[in-house]
Amino acid sequence: MRAAFVISILLVTSHARAQNKPAWQPPITPWQIAAALKAAAQPEEQKSLHDKVVKLFGFNNLAQGRVGAKIEQTTVAWAVIDPQPARVVRLDGSLIGEMTPLGDDGLQVFVTEMPNFTECGYRIESQGMPRLAGSVRVEHFDLTADSVPQENVPQGRLEKFEWKTSKVFPGTVRDVTVYLPAGFQPGEETCLMVWQDGSRHADPHGALRVPVVFDNLIHKNEMPRTVGVFIDPGRKLEQKPGGKAANRGFEYDSLGDAYVRFLLDEILPEVEKRHQTKFRAAPETWAIAGGSSGGICSFTAAWERPDKFRKVLSWVGSFVDLKGGHIYPSLIRITERKPLRIYLLDGENDLDNKFGNWPLANKQMAAALKYMNYDFRIDWNQCFHGSKGMAPNLPEALRWLWRDVE
Repeated sequence: MRAAFVISILLVTSHARAQNKPAWQPPITPWQIAAALKAAAQPEEQKSLHDKVVKLFGFNNLAQGRVGAKIEQTTVAWAVIDPQPARVVRLDGSLIGEMTPLGDDGLQVFVTEMPNFTECGYRIESQGMPRLAGSVRVEHFDLTADSVPQENVPQGRLEKFEWKTSKVFPGTVRDVTVYLPAGFQPGEETCLMVWQDGSRHADPHGALRVPVVFDNLIHKNEMPRTVGVFIDPGRKLEQKPGGKAANRGFEYDSLGDAYVRFLLDEILPEVEKRHQTKFRAAPETWAIAGGSSGGICSFTAAWERPDKFRKVLSWVGSFVDLKGGHIYPSLIRITERKPLRIYLLDGENDLDNKFGNWPLANKQMAAALKYMNYDFRIDWNQCFHGSKGMAPNLPEALRWLWRDVE
């Protein structure tokens, strides 16, 4: 009966909206919801808030009871449709907050501030019965000015191609995005920086905003003119674009030289041919970067071919036993030091599971690198597993990595 109530109300609301579609507006944010709830809203304003909340959380998600929390920095918002008063509780039953009704169709919302670096499970209850459940992770870092487009700083350009004829990883297809610095001329000799999980890091509006950082640092001569090659992990030929790349773990977590051969024999020659690029010959002018499994992949590429890649940028690197990567700290200690410069970043809230403890693994990497007198740096914060913790550190990490290359 409750489900029928929800669906019938939403169908009527949807039909009414369809009769008079307003001009497109950006979705309301959790901050704006919180401000509107505090205001003494008139009926017209409350109806407008109701419609904006439905738009933010999604009509179908609300109708089917599978809507998740929305997070803006450290502000968290929940919504549900239920004819009875509802509340948000933690999985241990402790109250997070009572929900506020909006309108006559059972839509309810709750917004609150949560401590930064909070991760917890929750459920929404009505009359003691769970309506839906999920988890919320609050993780916010302020970006520096170097991650924001600056006036009078010329922008590089991004070009993309698809690669599906790999001999090293047959039966895969992937997107490759190439960043060419502002004013790039065909045949110009530049430094090179390869990025794993490329599309997300090539996005000027993504977590890392690498092209924006490149623009600003190159303009200020705080890093050399560099072509960025952003490579997605391979997906199977039958997979649709945007889906989880089935070959990622095999390509990134495996030890050995397969991935660096893929770069040197396939992708980089294709980039040079398509875009008339010319990478500088000195290995000190070649860098490689990635997070998580992309981090260990980057280290492996440089470890296997230090005659090509001398600089490594890794954050929340998976130096654990996914495919044998946990041996690196010991291997570093018993192998003659290689001419590598290595930047690591991890956070105290990173993963801990059956494959290993990520913070401990990165500390062991740092200890081994220090013992062997490598040129390395490790930065720490409170980040979870992902790229958010790397974002505010990226400009300084690139300055450090490229500090002696003009």
